[in-house]
Amino acid sequence: MNRLESALYPPKSNAPKPNVSKPADQAIASDFAEIVNCVNRSPIGKRLPTSLYVHLSALPALERSLQNYETLARQQVQPQTQLDGATLVKFNTDQPKVSYLAYPEFETDAHPALSWSIQVDLATAQVTIRNYSRTDNPPVLHRKETFVTADYPLYERFVELTRQEEALGLLNQSREIGTREGWAKRLLDCRIEIHGHVLACPVAQIPGVAQPKIERHKAALVRNELSKPVRIALEAGLFTPGATFFDYGCGHGSDVERVGDRGYTSSGWDPYYRPDSACTSADIVNLGYVINVIEDPAERREALLKAWELTRKVLIVAAQVLIEDSTRGMMAYGDGVITRRNTFQKNYSQEELKSYIDQVLGVDAIPVALGIYLVFRDEAQAQTFRVSRWRSRATTPRVKASVKRFEQYKEMLAPLMAFFTDRGRLPIEEELQEFAALQSEFGTLRRAFQLVLQATERQEWDAISEKRRQDLLVYLALSHFGTRPKLRHLAPIVQHDIKALFGSYQQACTAADLMLLRLGNWEVMAERCQSSAIGKKLSNSLWVHVSALDALDPLLRLYEGCASRTIGRPEEATLVKFHTRKPKISYLFYPDFDRDPHPCLRTSMQIDLQDLHVSYRDYDPEDNPPVLHQKELLVQPDYPLYEKFAKLSQQEADWGLLDDLSKIRDRWGWQKCLEEHCAALKGHRVVWRKDADPYRVKLMQSARRQFREV
Repeated sequence: MNRLESALYPPKSNAPKPNVSKPADQAIASDFAEIVNCVNRSPIGKRLPTSLYVHLSALPALERSLQNYETLARQQVQPQTQLDGATLVKFNTDQPKVSYLAYPEFETDAHPALSWSIQVDLATAQVTIRNYSRTDNPPVLHRKETFVTADYPLYERFVELTRQEEALGLLNQSREIGTREGWAKRLLDCRIEIHGHVLACPVAQIPGVAQPKIERHKAALVRNELSKPVRIALEAGLFTPGATFFDYGCGHGSDVERVGDRGYTSSGWDPYYRPDSACTSADIVNLGYVINVIEDPAERREALLKAWELTRKVLIVAAQVLIEDSTRGMMAYGDGVITRRNTFQKNYSQEELKSYIDQVLGVDAIPVALGIYLVFRDEAQAQTFRVSRWRSRATTPRVKASVKRFEQYKEMLAPLMAFFTDRGRLPIEEELQEFAALQSEFGTLRRAFQLVLQATERQEWDAISEKRRQDLLVYLALSHFGTRPKLRHLAPIVQHDIKALFGSYQQACTAADLMLLRLGNWEVMAERCQSSAIGKKLSNSLWVHVSALDALDPLLRLYEGCASRTIGRPEEATLVKFHTRKPKISYLFYPDFDRDPHPCLRTSMQIDLQDLHVSYRDYDPEDNPPVLHQKELLVQPDYPLYEKFAKLSQQEADWGLLDDLSKIRDRWGWQKCLEEHCAALKGHRVVWRKDADPYRVKLMQSARRQFREV
């Protein structure tokens, strides 16, 4: 072995020697055995019985011995420019050979075909080149995520595709699908098509069977108010002054008209109702419940791409995601359903919808509600929106001390106090319009703020800074599930927040990751739920009103964030249920929470955080739905109706109505309890039933007096 080889190979191993071609000397065989050991224990790459395949981007993650071994092989190829365009490196374990494989469409094709290969025999220094580009049936790749590391930009997209293919059995008996023709046959047999990295069922013509005529325009609804997706965008502040709006597939044009009524430039196009209208680019483009009514997968994809092409700032994508009950007159059609009105409905799961948008557009769509996503053109704007979703409420501390100089400058200092309340830190020059005036008067902003501290409680300002710090930690921790943005992709004001509150972006990310690790300790999560000062604690869960979420322990906020980052927190949700025995979050809707002293549960949505499965349940008011008790435990003391709720619960406890909560969980049980106690509710007060037996009432009144005396 020459000096170069000796420097590259590690010390000799006693492992059994694989078969090596005769020209290879004993030294190479011995060192190759160590290479085989490195291959066998490598956590990186796709392992086959006699080889390991690794993407070029993953080579630095291999053991040093394998990296040196690959370098030695690369040096045998002259000129080395022949390796330009190589995608994978194949390490053989039965012979000292390394191959370079080119898959030009590795990122864009779900199952790319091999274009060429270069094999290097390190025992003989022989280089063999083979061209597959003109072959009718070249090898194709599967399970692309196995070739790359987890931080590869498209890793999650590859993982999701493989998950879907495994679920459908497409990857069974892998020997039959290793070539283009074998894979095409498998897809044909299973009646599956692949568009980009998304699976679809073809709507094929069946000989002798008339295909239903899809009348898409009948799916367009006549609305008397803004559609939910557009209303959410308005409430989120996306319609800035001068913003333009375009509705792609506008139907009757209700959103176009109502957005225009609010003073924005608004237009729309629809293939049936407004076919002659021009498709014009706009700041905000709405693709609301359009892709789910297009039965052709290719046309569905084209609609999404066209809407994105028209988008200058943000695209709103909405689609139906909850599957209707089978009793409502629907039959399977293609990869969706066709209703009795002959309108096609493609029913996505929430995660499937996000996956579809992300894969077609090459983006990271943001869920804002069930079936509703926002796609931002500018990454900084997207991250600013994400940060804003985890910002908790804060109020400017009250003036506690009478400081004459503070009173003199109170009006001038107000913007500074407002900024600190908003960001948890002092501003820099370009962030505050009054910066120059304050600096001129006080010398520095720190001196100006010292005057504020003299008139207020320092601890309250420290609490605001800590609250903003925790807000950022929740945001950064949740960004770990996708592609965490680089610091330069954040808005300048957020960059300054991180520098002021953490010192550096690296320190902030490290703190967020540590927080995320604690989330995986289920005993810790159960303890945080049971020790929470906010919410109603049951044996297996913690219930919290949505208004109190941002006051929870940061770890519990992160727990809920794992669910809402996937489906968007349902805007109709009243309560959030934190399960303590399994990683699940439930969103509960009580439409009469404020008005009804014991409101009935209308709907629940449960998210299993292990597989992101969404379970939905609708409770019929005419049946026996669950009811709420002790509402004051669910909210914070500053909730407007807290005192009313608390007084009712105290009165009910005095009457003995809450003695056995297990018997009053549902409406019938609660009504029976009221009857047994001769009680009725008048608003949020307990009163005697008018039809109660007077003698029984006297007995109960006497019993209550005796109980109070005891």
